[in-house]
Amino acid sequence: MTTQTTPGSVRPEAWNKPLPSIDPDNEAFWEGLRDHELLLWTCNQCGEQYWPKCYCVKHENEPFASNMAWKASSGQGKIFAMNRHHWAFHPGFKEDVPYTYAIVELDEGPLISSTIVGEQPADLMDVGLPVRVVYEDHAAEGFTLPRFELIAQ
Repeated sequence: MTTQTTPGSVRPEAWNKPLPSIDPDNEAFWEGLRDHELLLWTCNQCGEQYWPKCYCVKHENEPFASNMAWKASSGQGKIFAMNRHHWAFHPGFKEDVPYTYAIVELDEGPLISSTIVGEQPADLMDVGLPVRVVYEDHAAEGFTLPRFELIAQ
């Protein structure tokens, strides 16, 4: 179960960035984040886990993906790739630069992208650093974002 939070994870300021794209196909994922759980789309037949939502590639699927369900992940993984943004591509990110954007390979296998919060990687070539999910709540807007922080080695 993924319940890591950071002190001050509720962000009181108004959200002035592009909103996440929440639709019927990923709504349960976003509900899980609000509950501080990082959910993965999981095959009930073989246990393979996915993000984003898709059919299981290991075998034939049941109609309407009835062999699939959202299940909690460990919320831990390692940095697969990363870069540091020094320029705000949208005015809402102006106060955030520089920030580290990473693709995280979760322990369960899927890749998910987000930003690294807290202590930053010293070298952008340090792929493989262990990370865990933390949750950034935006209650006024009704969503929670998954962020990742380094795990001390």
